[in-house]
Amino acid sequence: MTVLAWVTAAVFVLAYALIATEKVHRVAAALGGAGIMLAIHATDAGTAFFDEATGIDWNVIFLLLGMMIIVGVLKRTGVFEYLAIWAAKRARGRPYQLMVLLVVITAVASALLDNVTTVLLIAPVTFLVCERLALPAAPYLIAEVMASNIGGAATLVGDPPNIIIASRANLSFNDFLVHMAPMVVVLMVVFVGLCRVLFRRSFRYDPARAAEIMSLNEREAIKDRRLLAQSLVVLVLVLVAFVLHPVLHYEPSVVAILGAGVLVAATRVTATEAIGEVEWPTLTFFAGLFVMVGALVHTGVIGQISHAAAGATEGRLGLATMGLLGVSAGLSAIVDNIPYVATMSPIVADLVQANGGAGPAGVLWWALAFGADLGGNATAVGAAANVVVLGIAARNGTPISFWQFTRYGLVVTAVTVALCVPYLWLRYLT
Repeated sequence: MTVLAWVTAAVFVLAYALIATEKVHRVAAALGGAGIMLAIHATDAGTAFFDEATGIDWNVIFLLLGMMIIVGVLKRTGVFEYLAIWAAKRARGRPYQLMVLLVVITAVASALLDNVTTVLLIAPVTFLVCERLALPAAPYLIAEVMASNIGGAATLVGDPPNIIIASRANLSFNDFLVHMAPMVVVLMVVFVGLCRVLFRRSFRYDPARAAEIMSLNEREAIKDRRLLAQSLVVLVLVLVAFVLHPVLHYEPSVVAILGAGVLVAATRVTATEAIGEVEWPTLTFFAGLFVMVGALVHTGVIGQISHAAAGATEGRLGLATMGLLGVSAGLSAIVDNIPYVATMSPIVADLVQANGGAGPAGVLWWALAFGADLGGNATAVGAAANVVVLGIAARNGTPISFWQFTRYGLVVTAVTVALCVPYLWLRYLT
């Protein structure tokens, strides 16, 4: 690697260490790191702000902005309190049953939508139901975001890396359902069991509060039925447009911004009230993180690591599959999995061809997908949904530290990735 590449890697490691240790606010660390990357010419304004592959992913930024506005308007209707009471009553006020219900809903929704949209919708419900039952919200939020990353791996539209892989490998929506979804179901069953162990100290059952919840009528929580109807119509149209992306060819970011604009224009909610719920620190953090990761890609750091891993396993399909699974999980825990997959997919395409084409060698695509999708659970910055939930938690007075998230994430990632080893080996390599 060049001297610039080494310096770029050092700046990223320093910024990441500041984020992980929380010595400075994560937004300050991300923006400071991005500024240094620009100052040392590891990237430039054109690349950082306008390059689709190595710049700020404006699709992610505007998708988040649009959905935050829609969710902010929905909060004014009382619908999240309605859902919180409904969920608590279905779980009969029992903490573990409540977590199971919430993570299963999150995983299923994340398979149909992108996982960021899902956690934006489920987080307000979580805060309300935990407040009602006097439960700590942090364990539920952590479990939900991990379920969203696992569930999102099941389909082509569930996680952005899957879209990149599908495009490069010419894979269909049904290909992901056949090859990824069965294992995701197994992983979710295991994850539900893990939740019982990992978060056991948080399951404090309060019979009095449970009885109080059971006596409530969730319909009374709705404050503005007209606004609720308007909001739900817009939300349903937005979600349908997400699912029909292959037909409509509108980017999710465009759909989200259009939906937010229509909702604000058609209701009595003012623009000031609508944007008041936007998590601006989260959006700013993402921008800085994208610039730093883009600099790593631009200077060839990620490419060097990927090429080295690929070169060490070329010609040995089994070793290449397991190496790719592990490396993808490890790197996706540190850098955003979108630029990683974008960088790695051409290398995987070459490996597939070198191992005989799309037959047995097609397992490499599934190893890349499982590693990138599941590796995002390992750390607090491993996936976009993680960062969004940490921002929401801080805004609601329940901050989740980097290590509080990561100590659970490392266990979940290790278990889920390890379970993928026999699945890939027995289904594709024997």
